[in-house]
Formats: sequence, structure tokens, C-alpha cells
Amino acid sequence: MASLLPPMVSASDVLRVLTYADLIPVIEKTLGDFSRGDGTVVQPVRTVIPVDQHQGYFLVKPGYHVAGDTMACKLLTLYPNNTDRPSHQASIVLFDSSNGSPLAVMDGASITDMRTAAASAAATKHLVKDSPRVHAILGTGHQAYSHFHALNHLYKFDQVCVWGRTPANVQKFAAETGATPCSSVEEAVKDADVITTVTMSRTPVLKKDWIKPGVHINAVGACRPDWQELDPELVLSSVVYVDSKEAAPKESGDIILSKAEVYAEVGEVILGKKEACKDKTTIFKSLGLAIEDVVSAKLVYDKLTSS
Repeated sequence: MASLLPPMVSASDVLRVLTYADLIPVIEKTLGDFSRGDGTVVQPVRTVIPVDQHQGYFLVKPGYHVAGDTMACKLLTLYPNNTDRPSHQASIVLFDSSNGSPLAVMDGASITDMRTAAASAAATKHLVKDSPRVHAILGTGHQAYSHFHALNHLYKFDQVCVWGRTPANVQKFAAETGATPCSSVEEAVKDADVITTVTMSRTPVLKKDWIKPGVHINAVGACRPDWQELDPELVLSSVVYVDSKEAAPKESGDIILSKAEVYAEVGEVILGKKEACKDKTTIFKSLGLAIEDVVSAKLVYDKLTSS
């Protein structure tokens, strides 16, 4: 079967077969599997190697989904100062877990964009109040686009507002998606029922005083222990959910620097083990799980080999 695939599965191959209709339910189930804690999912906290000489990071994220008998590893680089290429670059190697042979090497950026947005969509499904009408997106990069499409798959918003540091990028995003361009964060979020933060900011961009009570926030962008997107006062006044209770206190600056307590993994809510506090402001702090890459790569592989 492996011979049916090229050595490298390109981004265009991934985007041709991977849809949110298929991916969101898979990621939702996988978040629940991760939170079972029964050995269904095997994955360590990701390894992060600082590349100080070039202000970058090299990450290694292996995982094994026992129930799905699927094994893969993502190799990811994060170079925030890149201007001539993406800040995030990645490849995912999918293995045959029965004999250890590699099945395919896949473009990891496209899978990462979609599975991250699918996780936010799954979290929003369980944590947001019924029938959200306004979605605010802070950021204009690849994750802004993927979250626009993933959340739009679940909800028919009356309005999607977008803000970014670079006005030209805000206008470009608005022109391509139909979103409403905003000149400030406060303007973008004041009426929002769902807020998604996908910036590369190292200091808070979203403040408690700007949002209405009971909003749901997908906090995606600050992926380092000393980076923040959310004002500490906002984090401390919200119910905080994460993808991994083990990783968040080690890797999330929004949690570490605010000294906030994590209420639950979103997978525990999916399993019915923890309450979805929809009457309060909720935050899903997403760091990304290796197992999300594993099951997404397997979904891509199955679709390519069956077509």
C-alpha cells in the first residue's frame, strides 16, 4: 500500500482530501481519548530545542494512538522573525506501527493549520453558549484562515471581525473571507460571542474590560512559557480549559505568568467527566497535541490510498 503514495505528500495533496467535516469529529474523539488516561494515547510532552543563534526553536512531537494502531512523529521549526518564509514549518512522518516502516512523509504545516483549528472548533462546540452570532479573530496568518473556515463549518455567524497588527493584512483577510476589518482589538471583540487569538504576540493583546461576560475564547497563539496573548486579569477571571494538563503549566505563558488554575482538559468535558461552564467566560488554551497530528496524518493517508 505504501507504494501508492509518493515519498512526500504535499500541501496540495493534503488540502485536496482533508475536510473539516471529516476532521473535526476525529479530533473531538481524539481529545476525549487523550483525556481518558487509560493508555489509549501514548505521547510525551513535546521536546523543544532552542536555536538561540538564530532566534528559533526545533520541536519534536511523537505519538501513538493505540486504539487506532497509528504512529507518527512531527518535526516542527518555529522561527518568529522569519520574513521570507513561514514562521512555522513542519513535516509529519507516518509509520506502520506493526513493523516500524515509514508509510509517508507529509507536509506538516497544512495538517497543523487544520487540526489546530479543528481542536478549537471541537472545544467551542462544547464550551460556547448556544447559537453564537459574532466571531472575532485576532491575527491574520495561516491559523486565522483555518480557524475562520473551521468555526464557519460549525456555525453560521452573522459577523466575523478581524484585527491584526498590519493593516494591509487585515484588509487582505477581509477581502478574501468577507470578514469585517477592525482597526483595534477592542473594536473587534466588543460584540463577540467567540474570540480566537492566533497572534505571534509575546505580550497581552486581549483585555478583560473589552469583552462581554460569557464569551468563549480560543487562545492559540502564545506557545512559549514567556509569551502571552491574554491579559492575566482576563485569565484569572475565566474558567480555563486546556488540551493537556501536563503540558499547560510547563509551556503556556498565558497560564504560567497569570498563575491561573486549570479547571479541566477539554477532553474531560467531551467525555462528560467535567462541566462545561457555559454561563461563565471560558478559555480553551490550545498548545496542540502530537496525537492530533497522528490521527490527522492517518486520515489523510487513508483518503489518498483509497482514492
